[in-house]
Amino acid sequence: MSRPAILALEDGRTFEGRAFGALAEASGEIVFNTSMTGYQEVVTDPSYRGQIVAMTYPLIGNYGVNEEDVESHRPWGEGFVVRELSRLRSNWRSTKDLGAYLEENGVSGIEGVDTRALTKHIREAGAMRAVLSSRDLDPKRLVAKAKASPGLVGRDLIREVTCDAPWEWEPNGDRAALRVVVVDYGVKYGILRRLRETGCRVIVVPAGATAAEIADRKPDGLLFSNGPGDPAAVPYAVETLRQLLERPPGGKPIPIFGICMGHQMLGQALGGRTFKLKFGHHGANHPVKDTRTGKVAITVQNHGFCVDLESLGQADVEVTHTNLNDGTLEGLRHRRLPLFSVQFHPEASPGPHDARPLFDRFVEMMRSGHA
Repeated sequence: MSRPAILALEDGRTFEGRAFGALAEASGEIVFNTSMTGYQEVVTDPSYRGQIVAMTYPLIGNYGVNEEDVESHRPWGEGFVVRELSRLRSNWRSTKDLGAYLEENGVSGIEGVDTRALTKHIREAGAMRAVLSSRDLDPKRLVAKAKASPGLVGRDLIREVTCDAPWEWEPNGDRAALRVVVVDYGVKYGILRRLRETGCRVIVVPAGATAAEIADRKPDGLLFSNGPGDPAAVPYAVETLRQLLERPPGGKPIPIFGICMGHQMLGQALGGRTFKLKFGHHGANHPVKDTRTGKVAITVQNHGFCVDLESLGQADVEVTHTNLNDGTLEGLRHRRLPLFSVQFHPEASPGPHDARPLFDRFVEMMRSGHA
């Protein structure tokens, strides 16, 4: 027998539904994701730490979950909201259903919600704090709890998702491979897979690693990953980046690639500021224009903050990509240093592969030393 659940927003709006996953209470910023598939990759993306995710596609769970399509070792989202949870799963790779997977990992879900109405509300009112509960079913109390819960602004959530110690992704002993050090702000496995596919040796280090510790790894290139929370609340990471830019090991600049949070960190290290978007960009169908070629790519995105284009103000910083939905900054490069970054996710996982050649560009930059 299903158990009732309520999703309550801080502005007083509530949505009733049925509980699945863990029977518990969770709080976080409510956001919507427009992907039609890839719900397993969404729930295991560390960038969703601190957020409750609502899927706009109406039927979720119909192909179950498996052990291969994960983006980290566990789900990180605080809660999951769907219109309809499929009771049938049909895929030869499926090992269990979505509800059981979320329950095993302590993640609360709610189905039967009018996700169209919820999405329209978030688009108009903006992303806000929320509580999802199958324990306390008093709407007024839940709204009060939502108002009292922490938001994302000013929160360093990277410390909660980064690795504890350095480790290597799929080591194979190839000493001739380009050595890439990935600074883990909440890295998706898809990024590590893609680097390995391009022939790189991939060493992952914690977000708190110092410039000296990173340099000691003697990298051919550095990748700064995606991650959750407010980029302005992580000054230690920005300072590390600034030191690597200003005093590169051995006096020679190291090729750098930033993705999502890594892009925002680089923007700050180059003198820019970040700001909170009204409802963020979450999904696998966001059009981005390459300002140099005029070509448009359909990209995967998952971020609630953005680098303020006007704050950069450096002649050496060139805008490379812009978002065609709202005109926000989606990519930059440095004219003198071997450095570029993008706000979107070129590894996809899930989503279209339009931007995957950016990893090949990074490899070429490591070989040539030029952006």
